[in-house]
Amino acid sequence: MDAANGNNNQSFIERLFHLNENNTTVRREILAGLTTFVSMAYILFVNPQVLGTAGMDKGAVFTATALSAILGSVLMALLANYPIAIAPGLGDNAFFTYSVVLAMGIPWQTAMAGVLVSSVIFLIISVLKVREIVIDSIPHDLKLAVAAGIGLFIAFVGLQGGGLITASKSTLVTMGSFTVPTTWLTIFGLVVTGILMARKIPGSIFIGMILTTILGLATKLIPLPDHIISTIPSLKPTFGVAVQHLGDIKQPQLWAVVLIFLLVAFFDTAGTMIGLAEQAGFMKNNKMPRIGRALMADSVSMLGGAFMGTTPTAAYVESSAGIAIGGRTGLTSLTVGVMFALAMFFSPLLAVVTTNVTAPVLIIVGILMAQSMKYIDWEKFEIAMPAFLTIVGMPLTYNISYGIAFGFIAYPLTMVAAGRHKEINPVMYILFFVFLLLLYVINVLPS
Repeated sequence: MDAANGNNNQSFIERLFHLNENNTTVRREILAGLTTFVSMAYILFVNPQVLGTAGMDKGAVFTATALSAILGSVLMALLANYPIAIAPGLGDNAFFTYSVVLAMGIPWQTAMAGVLVSSVIFLIISVLKVREIVIDSIPHDLKLAVAAGIGLFIAFVGLQGGGLITASKSTLVTMGSFTVPTTWLTIFGLVVTGILMARKIPGSIFIGMILTTILGLATKLIPLPDHIISTIPSLKPTFGVAVQHLGDIKQPQLWAVVLIFLLVAFFDTAGTMIGLAEQAGFMKNNKMPRIGRALMADSVSMLGGAFMGTTPTAAYVESSAGIAIGGRTGLTSLTVGVMFALAMFFSPLLAVVTTNVTAPVLIIVGILMAQSMKYIDWEKFEIAMPAFLTIVGMPLTYNISYGIAFGFIAYPLTMVAAGRHKEINPVMYILFFVFLLLLYVINVLPS
């Protein structure tokens, strides 16, 4: 009887995930899922830290992060059958906190309403397949520049949060003080994680966080937690807040914020998915099969996350760790979802994961995202200028939206000047005026 049940379970899993067709096994898929989870588990602690800076309740954000990751990863497994995990993205939460709440002075409750509106629009355009049309219209070089710029911005935030750089009246920024003990905690985390990454150790970022935390506890730079396991933190401080503040979205600046959330989410997941599909060998005729279903999984989890109280979700490049050891089906991403569910009982660890512990994570992820610069066609100035303005605009203005605007405004101008106007997609002309309007709205119109 047990053998029959085992065969039935095996048959059910086979029908659901087509393991034989993808030349994989249950054991390999589960191992791949565990590897991917360990590689991206840092977001459970980094996301509350980043959004906590905006004034949000860290416990609620922890729970919302886990739930949105579960929703996205499980939907990816069941709808698209891809070994791609989904969770709140670092670029989106950085934009939310540092560009919208801190730089523009918009309350986090109102900003979260903006996330909800962009999520609804995002879902609609995904259903109508407009998302794919717009993605295709944006030049590959600009997509790469956006990814690299967000990487530099995230790294800048990490360097600042970890105490490695600080403000200066004469030079704007300068080296941080090495007499501050916690700064050495950041340096230790960065060096250790860098060595682990260079050695290609699976879960390097997560292991680096653990080792840095242990050092902090041992040196008493981080206080010991009262306990490790607890009940799941309540979602009450953030759940439904976005809906309650929908009426606040009256200012033109907020519609500019909605637009940027849409654009960042546009590039983030689609670019990552295509890169992972290339790695896994899924691409056929330069197209990703079932991409519509995969984008739908991302869209629904983004909407769910906005209701619960977290910034937009994205496909995680760390999924490449699971793919590298053989993950080929949705069973891998389903395993990731199960692991996030189990991790929800370890919220007390939030207290020991300080800014100095998460700073190396932001710097390392920034390095990984900046690698896309090598694929930009720097030899053609009409491409190099908008790409460069996009990349440096984000960290130097401390605002992701400005970097995107600079690049998208410069691109049509330089391309026309180079006599390549026929190569410009009409959508890019529309975006040219959209971003001119966006800069006017953010900088000229009163809030």
